[in-house]
This record gives sequence, C-alpha cells and structure tokens, in this order.
Amino acid sequence: MQSNFIRWCITLTAMAFSSMAYAHPGHINNAMAGLVHPFLGIDHLLAMVAVGIWATQLGGRARWLLPASFIAIMGLAGSIGIAGVALPMIESGIATSVLLLGLLIAFSVKMNPVLGACLIGLFAVFHGYAHGVEMPALSTPWQYGVGFMLATGVLHGTGLLLGSGLHQQRALWLRAVGALMIASGAWMVATI
Repeated sequence: MQSNFIRWCITLTAMAFSSMAYAHPGHINNAMAGLVHPFLGIDHLLAMVAVGIWATQLGGRARWLLPASFIAIMGLAGSIGIAGVALPMIESGIATSVLLLGLLIAFSVKMNPVLGACLIGLFAVFHGYAHGVEMPALSTPWQYGVGFMLATGVLHGTGLLLGSGLHQQRALWLRAVGALMIASGAWMVATI
C-alpha cells in the first residue's frame, strides 16, 4: 500500500516537472514557473506567510482550515486569470490584503475559523487571479497551477512555523511582525 502511494507521488511529480530540462538557460515554464512566482513578489510572499502566522494565532482547526481555504480558492481564481476573464482592482486587493493581514496579526484578532477562512478566501481571489494572469505564455496551465499552489503551501507552512516560534517567545514579536506587514501594505496601497 505504501509503495503504491510512493509510486503515485513520484509519477505525479515527474509529470508536473517534466518540461524543466532545456538545452540552454532562460526558460522557466510549467511547474517551475509556478513554484518560483510566489517568491518573486514581496506582496505575495508577505500575504502567504501572514496567512500561516494568523492561522497559528487563531489555533485549533484554523491552522489547517485557513491555509487550505487560501490554496483552494487561489487555485480557482488562478484558473479564472489563466482563462483571461477580467477582474477589477486586483493590485489594490493584493495590497489591501497585506495591510489587513498585518492588522489581524498585530492586534491578534480572534475570529471563528470558518469566518477567518472566508476572509482569507477573499484575499486568495486577488492573489490567485494575479498568479493566473502572469502565467508564462509557454506554460501548461495545470502544471503552472500545481507549482504556485505547492509554493503557496510552503509559504503557509513557513508562516505556521514562524507564528508558532514567535508565539512561544513573546506576543510582542508577533505584534512587531504585524506592524511590519501593516507598513508594507500601507506602502503598497499608497503606490497604486
């Protein structure tokens, strides 16, 4: 049973990354392009780590519900972006999400996990759509989507670990991280 699971994981990974080998540098397509994309923008990076931090602050089932909601809704919104459907105010939504996530962390806002997941889902629409719209022309949509969803999971996991570590140290550190995100989000909103 376990060996079948491992074989399926290897097969799916090989399929997702099958077009990464090229004869010369400069081509990043498919899953690798999706993996790299969330790490290239400070807005995406901050928001996705913040989701994990806030999920840790909420605790309980929020630790898995918030990241899972973000990834699922981001994937759907990414497919809308890939399809070329126009949505308004995407950059404003992304910048505002960083600002609001910073506020949620800095003030340690407690919320029902389901309501928190709905709020996080709203943020995921903006981030997912942006990922979809920015897909490289030569990428296969499902491979690119798998890549950016995996990268998002890694960033959420980083936020969960960071939030857990900072929570054990002192709440003051979490407030400082939230304040930095507020400042970053405010700067992003001001520059739009």
